[in-house]
Amino acid sequence: MIRTLLSACWLCCAVHCAAAAEPPLPAVLPAPRSVTQLDGGFTLDAATVVCPEQGLEPLADYLSDYLGLASDAARAGEGALVLRTEPRLGAEAYELRILPGRIEIAGGDRGGVFCGIQTLFQLLPPEVYARRCPLPVRLACREVKDAPRYAYRGMMLDVARTWIGPEPLRRYIDLMAYHKINKLHLHLADDEGWRIEILSHPELTEIGGFRGGDSPVRPVYGKWDEKYGGYFTQREMRELIDYAAVRNIEIIPEIDLPGHSRNIARVHPEILCRYTPDTAPSNGYDLRSAWCPAREENYTLLEDILGELCALFPSPYIHIGGDEVEASQWARCPDCRAMMRRCGLTEARGLQDRFMERLAAILARHGKLPAVWNESVRGRRLGRDTRVHGWESMKACRDALAAGYPTVVMPAAWFYFDMRQTPREEGHDWAAVFDVRKTYGFDLRAEGVTGEELRRVAGFEGAFWSEAYVSHEPERPDYLDYMLFPRLCALAELAWHGNDEGWEAFYDRLQHAHYDRMSAMGVRYRLFPPEVSTGGGAVAAKAPDAGAEVWYRVDGDTTAHRYVRPVATCGPHRYLFHTRRGTGRSPEVGVPARYRTITPGLRLTTSMGESARIPYANVERYATFARTAHTCRPGDWILYEFAAPVRCREMVLQTGNRQLPKTIVTTGYVEVSADGLNFERVAELEKGSVVLRPEGPVRAVRIVSTAEDNGCAYVTVQPPRILPVL
Repeated sequence: MIRTLLSACWLCCAVHCAAAAEPPLPAVLPAPRSVTQLDGGFTLDAATVVCPEQGLEPLADYLSDYLGLASDAARAGEGALVLRTEPRLGAEAYELRILPGRIEIAGGDRGGVFCGIQTLFQLLPPEVYARRCPLPVRLACREVKDAPRYAYRGMMLDVARTWIGPEPLRRYIDLMAYHKINKLHLHLADDEGWRIEILSHPELTEIGGFRGGDSPVRPVYGKWDEKYGGYFTQREMRELIDYAAVRNIEIIPEIDLPGHSRNIARVHPEILCRYTPDTAPSNGYDLRSAWCPAREENYTLLEDILGELCALFPSPYIHIGGDEVEASQWARCPDCRAMMRRCGLTEARGLQDRFMERLAAILARHGKLPAVWNESVRGRRLGRDTRVHGWESMKACRDALAAGYPTVVMPAAWFYFDMRQTPREEGHDWAAVFDVRKTYGFDLRAEGVTGEELRRVAGFEGAFWSEAYVSHEPERPDYLDYMLFPRLCALAELAWHGNDEGWEAFYDRLQHAHYDRMSAMGVRYRLFPPEVSTGGGAVAAKAPDAGAEVWYRVDGDTTAHRYVRPVATCGPHRYLFHTRRGTGRSPEVGVPARYRTITPGLRLTTSMGESARIPYANVERYATFARTAHTCRPGDWILYEFAAPVRCREMVLQTGNRQLPKTIVTTGYVEVSADGLNFERVAELEKGSVVLRPEGPVRAVRIVSTAEDNGCAYVTVQPPRILPVL
């Protein structure tokens, strides 16, 4: 098989050119293993009939939905689009043949046939994804032979922190299916929400499916002034399972245990350890989040919950969590200490092994296997049929692989798509700041994985944790799309085909073909930011992505203007540029001077006390954040006093985390003083923050709380970000 680059713009993988006059293969993503070009062509038009093998009728219906073609199992001759299985090919493998008289898609199983359909879609105009394919379409004759590199190609969506309902989830199932992703790992329960109906315990969703308002679950991430949430009924979930199955996607449910369980603990506080916590810092709210492993009645409740999940989900695996358990709660519990003595344990954390063993036994009684986060196998007590999801690091993945566990590789620094993509974009940054290029470049061998360990790699998974999503208008998909795409495309390529071709070849396919497909899919994907430069009294910008247009706006004006030439200006820092192509958009960027900050002498005080571990001095040094000793209440304040009056063009004061509005002053106002004595109210807080553009010098600023609390035990205070006058 000859590997060749057919043109500078259109790339295909492993193509043997039999007829130079034929048009090149469009840039299929993920790339197929081999393509052989044949003589002639086939015209796909309204007269083409889909001919499915018995049992493949749902896939014929799927095709008809996109192409508007009739289906007839008896018409497999000329002008047919034939769907059939060929077990010799193996799971999810397929052969797609475009012949002068018909199209044949043969799959090793139904999944293989479906994957062949997705490759066919990529040979058609992008409008196919909008169900507006302009027939007739002339297709060059080819034979595509393909099979996945890994059986597990997954994406995890957290629907607990931010509610993502049935219709939006169907959309994401479709988007995953277009990219040959075959596992949807649904994070259905966490501290902030319970999203799956349990018929024997309807209170879990009737109460725990919502937070805020009259719910006993307090809001911590946004939607502060409403009762917010939702849940899947079992009927809705069965419909989603069936919908996903047609699209070759297995839905794997997760109930995170024994930690991350504050939500169910507000509904059933009896699951917690037997001691009285100090709730004064959180204004009376019990923040404990771990099931007590010593309470035998807890396993009865868990049998009810897990038993219903096992009956509802066809997946052979039920994910039972096991991450970030606050074992300090167990250390304070007399029942847990007694259990530790019985088990001969010296550390409370050892109780997690016993707890997870009990859950695995429940699953086994229902014919299911456990999937867990990597922390759960540190004690090596779970059976080697447990599937591990390695999220913390590559070391955690390698430890699980070396211990003999099949492992889904998903270290956060490459595969957590809630991480921001450049330092100034939205998202988390605790694991890494990375874009599609880093995800694509992930290399198991470069990370030290041995040949023996490689045999236990089940595959790869991306993850989107939704703490920040709730404050980014989750009613619209823009933020989630932007965070997932095109990083999900790189995940798909890596898991199906690999990355041996290198970044430039992948990026060529992405920008010259797949951007248009994603636009037709309606995906609000991310483009690379423009390159901005200055010189000769002007500011200029250039789009890295082919076909992208540059737009700009000026500070104080929300109207964007099309960029056609360098902009003459003596204030280049006032300009922000972004690019657009189809439904894609880049982040806004400016010249380096725009982001320069100053750090005038500062003294921080508050009425909420000071955390001994994370003191005010962190903020005063402009180093990192500080924490108060208790949550905010009406009348509480935070005072920033500068050593001398500060002149600046902008001052940003932020409570809470940099990446999301948690541990904030949820409602309040801001006062400014020019002399440090007399204050004037100038603004209201928005998501715990304020942007000030003072006209004169500032000696002090005070944030005043009007909130009852923030659902947490403290307020986080960030250093002020002060932009000098330029």
